Order: sequence, then structure tokens, then C-alpha cells
Amino acid sequence: MKFNTVIIGGGLAGLAGGIALQKAGRSTAIISTGQNALHFFSGSFESVEEAPQRIAALFEEAGVRLHYSPGVRLMPLGTFREAALSLDDVSLFPTPKIGKKALIVSFRGYHDFFASFLAEGLEKQGMACRIEWLDLPELELLGQSPSEMRSVQIARTMDRIWEKVVQEIRNWLQDEDTVILPQVFGLRYNTVPDRIRQAVPANVVFVGTLPPSVPGIRTQMLLKRRYELLGGTYLMGDEVTEAHVHEGTVHSIVTKNLDNHFIEAEHFILASGGFFSKGLKSNPFRIYEPIFGLDVEQASDRSGWYHPEFMHDQPYLAYGVKTDDTLHTLCEGKPMKNLYAAGSILGGTRPEMGSGAGLAIRSALAAVDQILKTEAE
Repeated sequence: MKFNTVIIGGGLAGLAGGIALQKAGRSTAIISTGQNALHFFSGSFESVEEAPQRIAALFEEAGVRLHYSPGVRLMPLGTFREAALSLDDVSLFPTPKIGKKALIVSFRGYHDFFASFLAEGLEKQGMACRIEWLDLPELELLGQSPSEMRSVQIARTMDRIWEKVVQEIRNWLQDEDTVILPQVFGLRYNTVPDRIRQAVPANVVFVGTLPPSVPGIRTQMLLKRRYELLGGTYLMGDEVTEAHVHEGTVHSIVTKNLDNHFIEAEHFILASGGFFSKGLKSNPFRIYEPIFGLDVEQASDRSGWYHPEFMHDQPYLAYGVKTDDTLHTLCEGKPMKNLYAAGSILGGTRPEMGSGAGLAIRSALAAVDQILKTEAE
């Protein structure tokens, strides 16, 4: 099997890079182990501050609607965080003031949305809050098992009965100017949040829940569909087990599911994620990248990997593979000629590209630009 570019990792960076390359007429394959950081996606690209027309266009073509409005978004504990580019169902506000009175609505037996903490946080900022609990027959079966009363399972039901939720809200609404709901709407039909906003006579704000993220899973499904419609090859549930490298050039890789076949390419993008996705691993002596043995930014002494206070920023979360200025990865201090890194595998090694989802999309498009530039020379 031979492609122009093989991308290792099927998260936000991998899918964005694959879509951009397919649009440019290149043949690509994405190798994805399965779950990735998109399942934890907050819905905002916090580190994209400038007007991002190119990013918005890429997502719009996939059916993922974004809006750009520098300001703040409401967090699950009633605090606010700066944001600018976000999914359409994430409300952004000019200042940390969203109204005078809020009706917070959750589901009976649902423990991944902290309505009381949210109310407490908003009340500290002078907002009066009232909590109501939805108790719908359609959720009774899910409620029999705590493992089933999760965001994705609720969202599958909400796509069918969101109008019932609206009716309950309209019955409860008194003089509140804001209604706050958990982000469990629009898993398959991304117009549902807008329909709820139009049907409720108050400002509707959707707030994140514990993972998995419904907006994140929806985004992954839409981006994956767009990638495959463009002709990309998406190898789901597979992982790279071996890489063939000679004099700084990657020639081919082998995967678990295709162990009798070499996957060859002119270029490779490593978008395998950080520790969560096992793009980075560790033992008591070092942190390492398991496929190519790349150089990793890290403290030389293990005691420097972490801070003894649990809630403090942990240094190891900023560790990542080293690259040159063009995102070519480094191995023993030397750039790999055709292997680029993108996404959270970079950690905090490229601060100019931001963090989180912003880092993923920016680095992926930068790697694509380098590949196209190299081929044009």
C-alpha cells in the first residue's frame, strides 16, 4: 500500500491534516487506534485568537459550524474562560456577565453535570439561580444503570425528544432571562441546539459535561465523513507496530491489523497524541515516543516531571517531541527528512502554536503547508 502521506493518529490534528491534503490532490491514509482527545473537546479553540478564515472554511465544508467572537465562555463550575473561535452551540460573551437570573436544567440521575456547583459559581458573581430536574420516561431505562446515564447515551435520546425538553422548560420558566443546559444535544443532528434556542423565550446557554464530549464526538464523525468523501483511507482501530527508517527518512510502517503489508509514503505526519492516546509513554527513567524513538523534551531528573501539589500545573503535561522550525521531528538531534509532528504530541515545545485544539489545528495545517512546499520545490 502506497500513499503520498500517511498520518498516524485520527484525532483533530490527523483529520484536519488529512482533509487539507486530500483537497490538495494528495492521497493519504490515517491510522487511528480509536478514542482520542476529540472525545474531550470543549468546543472552543482557546489558542486561536486571530480571525481564522482558513480553519472555519475547512470545518464548514465538513458540516461543522464555527463562530468567531472574542470573549469568554461559561465553564461547568460557573467560572469563565477566554475563548474566540468555537463550535456554533458554544455561547460566547463579551464579558463574564450572562444575565441576571438563570434557570439551570439537568436530568434526574445524571451525575456528569454539576448543576449545584454551576449555580454556586454564578451566584458568587451576583446571578440568581434556580435548578430544575428533568424526569422523562424515555430516560428511565438509562437511569437503571449509572454506566448508561452518560452524555452520549442521553444525547442519542435527546435527538428524538428535544421538543419535550423545550416544553418542560417553557412550563418552568418564570422571570429568568437565561436557561442553562448540559451539552447533550445534537449528537447526530447539529441543528437541534439552534432549534432549542429558537423555541425557548430566554437566552439558552449550553455548558460542558464530564467526558465523553457530545460536541467532540459529533465533530469527529463529521470530519471523518468529510475526509472519506474526499477519498481518504481511514484505518480505524489499528496501530503502528514498526517503522522502517534509513538515514533519517521513513520509508514504510507496519500496523497491527496489516502485519503482512508495508504501508509506504513519501511523507509521514505523527499526530498520535500525548500520554492519553499513548503517543508518549514513560517508565521510571524516561519519557519516550514509542514508534520512531524521537527526541522528547523533558526534565532529566524524574522529580522534575511533576509538582507535589496535585492541583498545580504538572510539568510532564507540557512535554512533547522536539522539532525544528518546520515541524520536522528530531531524532538524536537531527531532523527526520519526511516525518512531521502535529497536535498534542508536541506538548508545549511549540508555544507559538498555542495549546489544546488550537495547537492541533494550527500545527496540522503548518505540516501540510510544509509538505506541499517541499513538493513544489
